[in-house]
Amino acid sequence: MSESTFLSGTDLSKKYGDLEVVKGVSMSMDAGEFVCLVGKSGSGKTTLLSLLSGLEKPTQGKVNLEGTELTTSSEDELALFRRNHVGFIFQSFNLIPTLSAWENVALPLFPIKMTGKERQRRATELLGQMELQHRLEHLPSALSGGEKQRVAIARALVNHPKIIFADEPTGNLDSDTGEAIMDILNRLHREKGMAILMVTHDAELAKTANRLVRMKDGEIVP
Repeated sequence: MSESTFLSGTDLSKKYGDLEVVKGVSMSMDAGEFVCLVGKSGSGKTTLLSLLSGLEKPTQGKVNLEGTELTTSSEDELALFRRNHVGFIFQSFNLIPTLSAWENVALPLFPIKMTGKERQRRATELLGQMELQHRLEHLPSALSGGEKQRVAIARALVNHPKIIFADEPTGNLDSDTGEAIMDILNRLHREKGMAILMVTHDAELAKTANRLVRMKDGEIVP
């Protein structure tokens, strides 16, 4: 493992009953790298992302993220670590329907000791960077799919993460909107030096990443 490696999974396997979804996979990422996990539905790529991000624990193997051994951490320790170091973007946006755009972005900040004014300022600033300054008070139901995903990206950035885990972030969007979301992710990587691990079934979208990792039947393939 090189000095710049800050995410590594070693011999990772995940079983659900008798079904082995991830089979002895090892992979690593360097700081500031943009990696895409590519594969067909059912290839195990989303499960691998969940293991590497600490959302799930492997049946076998180890995950180390920025010097922290996730597989031996308690659930409380994992939650705290993710809150302080990790951002997530999901295909289904996962916005709270009763909260405005800025309140959704600020939500991860509520366990942190800061004033309500500071939370709103940080959320508003990020939504401005996503060109959504005119949508601050809108509920998710009043937003387009692309706007919802930009709110979700702003929420993922609000805790200043070292890495973003993105699971099919363009999966529910039309091709033009999906390309716009990819442009945002590439800008974050290029301008902020942010590490991104993204799952996608679209190999064309993945071409802008530093590296493609292909999965098939729970294993990494050439």
